[in-house]
Amino acid sequence: MEPTRAFSVQTGEVAIQVGEWPGTGQSILALHGLTANLRCYEYIAAGLGGHHRLLAMDLRGRGLSDKPATGYSLEHHCRDIKAVLDGLGLPKAVVMGHSLGAYIGLAFAAWYPDKTAGLILLDGGAELSPPQWVKVAAGIQASVDRLGKVLPSLEAYLDMARRSPYGKPWNQVIEDYFRYDAEAVPGGVRSRVNSQNVAEERANLAKVSPSQLHPLVKCPVLILRAVKGMLGADELLLPGDALANMLKAMAQARVVDLPDSDHFSLVFQPNPARDRAILDFLTG
Repeated sequence: MEPTRAFSVQTGEVAIQVGEWPGTGQSILALHGLTANLRCYEYIAAGLGGHHRLLAMDLRGRGLSDKPATGYSLEHHCRDIKAVLDGLGLPKAVVMGHSLGAYIGLAFAAWYPDKTAGLILLDGGAELSPPQWVKVAAGIQASVDRLGKVLPSLEAYLDMARRSPYGKPWNQVIEDYFRYDAEAVPGGVRSRVNSQNVAEERANLAKVSPSQLHPLVKCPVLILRAVKGMLGADELLLPGDALANMLKAMAQARVVDLPDSDHFSLVFQPNPARDRAILDFLTG
């Protein structure tokens, strides 16, 4: 289910592309992962069933948003989010983020509490040990490796995506997501995401201590954890010890484990338990 409406919001620094699925309840602003785009939220939008309004944005450097040569950090993204909310006339919203988007959402809730009605963390936001970050890096390597590769055609690009760990089982949402990600260049097709921008993003994220942000979050929090990790059980973005530390600092947070989900299927596959947890949180 593609967005009902797509438009661009000028932040002053960059133009941010936004997709909207309308709804009658709360407004949710959704943030995607490191090399992703707003189309990853199609299944979650369908799960909301029009009960709430979902706005998903392409982070700077991704999708159809502007792609400056530098400026990839939590601070830059949070300024973009505030500008998008202001541009839409929204005094506040529930912020939802997956993977990198969870860390951005965490920072926004900590730094802009008056703009954050609630926080939904989709498999992210914890303080991880250096060895755990190494495992997570291995889990996302396939998504990073595609960046900069020029394939001879769109179909060849989609074939590469079908062979990736996060393309299984393949479905129309994943295909729409990769079609949106692809751009025509001399010699064929490649991802719209620049690997150098992603490298800057990762370097800046490594300087952040999420444990310093957790106590600053005062709004209601829902944490959805993909129990299966990424490529295997070890590549967890919310391992038990890290999750326990989060909950000590955010006593208002509620955790829902999704035992049949991995980090990618959490957003790229239908999941009634995920949808029910989000709806319960928004109505509660």
